[in-house]
Amino acid sequence: MTLGSKRKTPPGVQLLRRIRGRNWSPKTFRYVILLITFIAYACYHASRKPSSIVKSVLHPEPSTKPPPQAHIINERPWPLGNVFMKEEADANNESKGWEPFNGKGGTSRLGEIDVAFLACYSIGMYVAGHLGDSLDLRLFLTWGMIGSGFFVGLFGMGYFWNVHAFWFFLVMQMAAGLFQATGWPSVVAVVGNWFGKRKRGLIMGIWNAHTSVGNICGSLIAAGVLQYGWGWSFIAPGFVMSLGGVLVYLFLAAYPEDVGFPDINSNSGKFIKRNRDIEEEEISVEADVEGEESEGSGFRYENKKSVGLLQACMIPGVIPFALCLFFSKLVAYTFLYWLPFYLSQTTIGGEYMSVKTAGNLSTLFDVGGIVGGILAGYISDKFKARATTAATFMYAAIPAMLVYHSYGGVSQTVNIVLMMVAGLFVNGPYALITTAVSADLGTHKSLQGDSRALATVTAIIDGTGSAGAALGPLLTGFLSTLGWEPVFYMLVVGALCAGLLLTRLVIAEIREKLGYVDEAAASEPLLNDIR
Repeated sequence: MTLGSKRKTPPGVQLLRRIRGRNWSPKTFRYVILLITFIAYACYHASRKPSSIVKSVLHPEPSTKPPPQAHIINERPWPLGNVFMKEEADANNESKGWEPFNGKGGTSRLGEIDVAFLACYSIGMYVAGHLGDSLDLRLFLTWGMIGSGFFVGLFGMGYFWNVHAFWFFLVMQMAAGLFQATGWPSVVAVVGNWFGKRKRGLIMGIWNAHTSVGNICGSLIAAGVLQYGWGWSFIAPGFVMSLGGVLVYLFLAAYPEDVGFPDINSNSGKFIKRNRDIEEEEISVEADVEGEESEGSGFRYENKKSVGLLQACMIPGVIPFALCLFFSKLVAYTFLYWLPFYLSQTTIGGEYMSVKTAGNLSTLFDVGGIVGGILAGYISDKFKARATTAATFMYAAIPAMLVYHSYGGVSQTVNIVLMMVAGLFVNGPYALITTAVSADLGTHKSLQGDSRALATVTAIIDGTGSAGAALGPLLTGFLSTLGWEPVFYMLVVGALCAGLLLTRLVIAEIREKLGYVDEAAASEPLLNDIR
């Protein structure tokens, strides 16, 4: 379906409209859009967490850790018995790991599984972003979620089918990565379609908590069912992911026009009333709108066209922020995929912790990330300085990570505090760039007419970032065989590069604040078009 045709109102919205006898107000729809996209992308991230939780089961360290305690047999009638039975043999299998990930080179293969997922995710992002600007975002997101949940679940079925072929797990991760690429460009485009730039950093900073909430929920779900077999740690999040796709299909209105409202002015956030004979006029629509239409209210998309990748790359600021996100996500995704494994393989307060405890404890990194995303969004709105905020957070992440590595093993309390501080500084700029900055640039003033570039710009920035996200876990798989100190040095270098890549934009923002604005500086995006 192209932008030149009418899209149908979501069936769930139609049903509620018939029951209520009237439409929701624009304000209510905005809350609903935030909630549905929040849930949708939380599902995406929840389905990415299982591999980090089960790493220690697939490849247990053969050395100093005490053997796991045997489980008591808990017999249940067929068909649940074979799946949920907790036999003593399960403990022995856990200590041996799972071929082909156990034994020498196991951590490298785990890293290769991660990079297969993230490489396909990164490549698919560029295609998905362009398609997202051309197709019905609701249907595009729906099929992306269902497809992703299906392949995540198939990865887990390898446990019950007793699969030990490396290619099987590799293919499942690659397919899941391609479907996962549909998520981020779509949800950012939908939110950008409903909200203007005013307070966008704060709104998207709060909304972007879905990343950390999804990580937390995914960790808790995967760790909670791990005792029944590691396959369930994939199947359960995959099922939740598919349910999220059904929710999107039923209730997500990708554009205001889909439910009978005019278009949004990307700067003010007000609705634009279009008339063939007069110029565009901004209007404020806050009253409930009556209507029983099954298809929008006749608003069409004749003048709206998608933007090509090359044209989107030429928007000022897209390339610097894309490269910055490459290193920012390298750091963030290394923690995402390897933190539970790191916690289970290092002593904290002189003791090792179980795989489940490590998975649960790692969620506190994302709690700090929630605070960091909101704080970065608020600061960037307050001072109208996206680049300066992102660079400052990345520089602050360097000492935070070094202190965590050096003193995180003193006690569990110290580990928790330092982990949350590191999460705050690591996830803050990552959240800011992938949300508010991408939305700002996707509605940049250099785009003439009604061109739609939100999903395309978001895909370029996050797709480039995802290449770094693939590289970080892959390098960690190799470097961790030498010890964890090289891994943290890699993270420090990544954070430093992320900050340095924004230097030119930071200087431009500072010059603007000091009143030294020349033509070159004025063309930079983070002079922000937010005035």
